[in-house]
Amino acid sequence: MSKFSPRFLVVSLGNPLPEYSSLHSAGHFTLHGLTKVLRQTGIQNGKVGKLSCLVSQGPKYTLVQSPTFMNVSGPFVAKAWQEMLKQHDAASLSLIILHDELEKKLGTASLVAWDRSPRGHNGIKSVKKVLHQDKYPQSPLVRIAVGIDRPMARDPETVAKHVLDPISAAKQKILEDVVPWGVKTLLEEVEEDWKSQVEG
Repeated sequence: MSKFSPRFLVVSLGNPLPEYSSLHSAGHFTLHGLTKVLRQTGIQNGKVGKLSCLVSQGPKYTLVQSPTFMNVSGPFVAKAWQEMLKQHDAASLSLIILHDELEKKLGTASLVAWDRSPRGHNGIKSVKKVLHQDKYPQSPLVRIAVGIDRPMARDPETVAKHVLDPISAAKQKILEDVVPWGVKTLLEEVEEDWKSQVEG
């Protein structure tokens, strides 16, 4: 049997930076910090899925910042995934989506099953419209939710303001310097689970 040698396509969802620097782009900020934690080259201009975007290419992890607006992320993610599948066997490839999560505390990251409800998250809805786990039974499709806190008031206007207002330097620093360490641990957890299934 060939040696288990996994590769990961990690795509962050958000709105284009720096024009829309808000908590809604928490995935992007975390992705930038992840390059340091994984000891990869920083995010650089590149092309994925025939679209210009920001990429960091490493031996195991391909980190990609989605260049589209959050609510229409799906088609880009699908193209990036198809491009990777042309280069690597599906049995050795995993897709990880990094996205913001209101129900989690700022500074935390957690694994979310692909088939879990998007909870009104339009970026996840867009991705799930075009990518279905049952079409890729050998490839783990996983979400990593990056906590951004929820405001005390639950009305849509307050929530939208919390998510879309310009992000503070302090919160951005947490997303770039603290959260990536948690994400690295979760990536290792996904790999271990995957390995146990493949070799078990």
